[in-house]
Amino acid sequence: MEIIPAIDLIGGQCVRLTEGDFSQQTTYHSDPVEVAKQFESLGLRRLHLVDLDGARAKQPVNLPILARIARETNLHIDYGGGLQSSEAIQQAFDAGAKQVTAGSIAVREPKTVQKWLTQYGSDRIIVGADFKDNFIAINAWADQSDLTLESFLTSFSEKGAKTFICTDVSKDGKLQGSSLEIYQQLILKFPSLQFIASGGVTTIEEVRHLREAGLHGAIIGKAIYEGTITLEDLAKEVV
Repeated sequence: MEIIPAIDLIGGQCVRLTEGDFSQQTTYHSDPVEVAKQFESLGLRRLHLVDLDGARAKQPVNLPILARIARETNLHIDYGGGLQSSEAIQQAFDAGAKQVTAGSIAVREPKTVQKWLTQYGSDRIIVGADFKDNFIAINAWADQSDLTLESFLTSFSEKGAKTFICTDVSKDGKLQGSSLEIYQQLILKFPSLQFIASGGVTTIEEVRHLREAGLHGAIIGKAIYEGTITLEDLAKEVV
């Protein structure tokens, strides 16, 4: 299982939100590049970089930080937030992202994301399946669509997607545990897909439970910054 630390960006700083609520913001570090270097120095190889400014602006805002992290580390970066056009996708790849995450646009313009899957390949395009109460959440999680999680996954697997970041919005940033049972059900129902767990991962034991359940990856954010999971323990889980 891939161990994927997260950096969320607002105003060029490393922040975390609770349940995606911009009014519940905590700033942890003024220099995300230094945070990324710290991750790498301890043996972590992946990075989930979220441009929250971009998500609100509906276009990438923090590409210079992506470029700096890509230039100054060897981390494998997946980048998301505000990717609403083919031009934005190409800008992210040009800045050094190895993968990008298609979020709300996958709900609003599925044919556009299908085109990206064909153009760039399913190895480079991750589909964001952010959900709350079993329905897909969109627009920086401010709105809920009428698509169920399973119907969304079925639709995009038929379009060629194979990797999905599944974030339970109701768990994100709360440090109360992730949706392990939901992930177990998804793995049973969609055995050919790769699921990355996101939202609420709180302890190193939970990371191990997610691995045992067959998750492809686990994104860890607030738990790192609040110290409920140490980077040293996390690094030991990197295979």
